[in-house]
Amino acid sequence: MRLGRISLTAFTWLVAILFVSPLVWMVLTSFKHEADAYTDPPKLFFAPTWEQFAGVFERGFLPYLANSAFVTVVSTIAVLVLAIPAAYALSLAPVKGTSNALGFFLSTKMLPIVAAIIPLYVISQNTQLLDNVWALNILYTAMNLPLAVWMMRSFFLEVPKEMIEAARVDGAGLPTMLYRVVLPVVAPGIAATALICVIFSWTEFFYAVNLTAARAGTVPVFLSGFITSEGLYWAQLSAAALLASLPVMIIGWIAQNHLVRGLSMGAVK
Repeated sequence: MRLGRISLTAFTWLVAILFVSPLVWMVLTSFKHEADAYTDPPKLFFAPTWEQFAGVFERGFLPYLANSAFVTVVSTIAVLVLAIPAAYALSLAPVKGTSNALGFFLSTKMLPIVAAIIPLYVISQNTQLLDNVWALNILYTAMNLPLAVWMMRSFFLEVPKEMIEAARVDGAGLPTMLYRVVLPVVAPGIAATALICVIFSWTEFFYAVNLTAARAGTVPVFLSGFITSEGLYWAQLSAAALLASLPVMIIGWIAQNHLVRGLSMGAVK
């Protein structure tokens, strides 16, 4: 039994190292000179430098970072504002046609985004939203809303019905029952849903690269600028990728407890 536990622990560490190794490689490369980044095999011992990070900021990283932050925060808030009432209605107050509504939400994720890009481009151009962060806000909200509704519905289904009935007996109206009784119970689920939306919005590339240019470009669009006809600048690209990943990693680290609780809701009765 002890040998089995040791073997399982060793296997777990091996898997963890395999998952973390690309991140470690990116961090190490970001502190290298370009000449050191191209060595084969890679250098593990080198003179670290900050010049790659300075080069990233000199290329205008901050406006792209600001656009990504604005679009991610606004679209995530919009998704939660729309998804929470919808998930409540589809779980704790279902009506005739609820299953059809859920099927409709799911069907919206089945359309390839490539098939919709031309109509979206024309609409954005005609409504003066081309190269505008508000176009991305609308698209990211629509992109994440179906997933958020499905996730939030599963969390709402775990709320004990006795709590709802007790609140009704005490005379609580729908807003009071939703915000003072239900939401505190599903708060970990809301945090997990919000984090998923943040990750999807922050890393989205296809809409951003096709519908933005100089004014509304996001971080993924900025990273694509390192792909040139001269080749890849590995060290500077790694530095830019590290800076682009830090906000999501920090948010995930802060919200990890809520994320684990939210994703495991209903697993143990």
